[in-house]
Amino acid sequence: MSRKVLLHVGTPKTGTSYLQDVLFRNREVLAEAGIAYPATRHDGHFLAALDLMQLPWGGLQAEAIGAWDALAEQVRAHDGTAIVSHEILATASRAQIGQALESLGHGDATEVHLVLSVRDLVRQIPAEWQENLKHRARLSYGAFLDQITDPERATRIGAWFWGVQEIPDILDRWGQDLPPSQVHLVTVPPPGGAPELLWKRFSQAFGLDGIDLDLEGERHNPSLGAPETALLRRINRKANAELAPADYRPLVRELLAHQTLSRRTRSPRLALPPELHPWVQELSASWISEIEARGYDVVGDLGDLVGAPPVTDYTDPDRPRERHVAAAAVDAITALLLDNARMRHEQERLHAELADVRGALERAHATPSYRLRHGIVVRLERSRAGRTVLSVYRRARGRSSRSA
Repeated sequence: MSRKVLLHVGTPKTGTSYLQDVLFRNREVLAEAGIAYPATRHDGHFLAALDLMQLPWGGLQAEAIGAWDALAEQVRAHDGTAIVSHEILATASRAQIGQALESLGHGDATEVHLVLSVRDLVRQIPAEWQENLKHRARLSYGAFLDQITDPERATRIGAWFWGVQEIPDILDRWGQDLPPSQVHLVTVPPPGGAPELLWKRFSQAFGLDGIDLDLEGERHNPSLGAPETALLRRINRKANAELAPADYRPLVRELLAHQTLSRRTRSPRLALPPELHPWVQELSASWISEIEARGYDVVGDLGDLVGAPPVTDYTDPDRPRERHVAAAAVDAITALLLDNARMRHEQERLHAELADVRGALERAHATPSYRLRHGIVVRLERSRAGRTVLSVYRRARGRSSRSA
């Protein structure tokens, strides 16, 4: 039974991809320090979260069956500290949370600590819309903002956004059975700070200080500018009906969004509309006051949740400059052409290898010894006694094929 479980439940867009990559790649080093990060694949905890919450996610729900129980079993089997981390856990229901905590050993001599990484809404709101587009969404920025500012929160988009972003509510659900001293908030520093500061805060919250970890990971979830995001939305509107989800992720999300469009860092940035800043500031201030009153352990500064002031030159991604979108589209087309050329070269190489193998096989079949064996087999197959002899021979050879 694990003596201590550090359960990181979000929120999205707070450095979670990088954190999970570091933990996954350093599993052996962590194990030597008595810390378990139980996963055999990068998305192991993601599948476990899907299983716990029974979420359909691009057809992955079948693959996720049993993943949470398997993860919990590994956590319980570890004698030391275990870490579980995925950001979609933030939106779990109270019943699912109760199931998760019990399966991890809460109430049975295991000390469970909740870790919640948080970032200001000034950055989270545009980031969440963009993340929706990376998962095939087609709604405009304006429609997205209307749905999340609707007090009823009746739409799927609105319910999901606040489920993973409303900090006090997440803490209410996940921290309901935990003392405040076992609830840790990691705040994401404001933009422009030292890039290693967020990792230092994660390291402190998870007790990783002093462990020599490889931090040079490649997995991250980069942001796109306003025209690039507009282009992505147009691609979704045009291609979704014909492009299968299994093809969308490698071609659109990875090749176009992450590997190509995210590198266009000089284009206008996606931002919160200035007119929404007063509402966001009022809401954030109420959250900060509530968190302070609860007495949680804060790693960082709650002032980080205030967010930056309104941008002076706002670019509406629903009405971008077409020349900026066209320039992004040229880069996207170039990336697809280069990838297609790479695949053509790989196809030609495989065809050449296949031709070599086929030629070698034909030469082998042309030898006198092969023709003799083949003739014997053909004659034996014509009679019941011959087939019996062949069957005995093949069993003796341990083969199930029809060749001699």
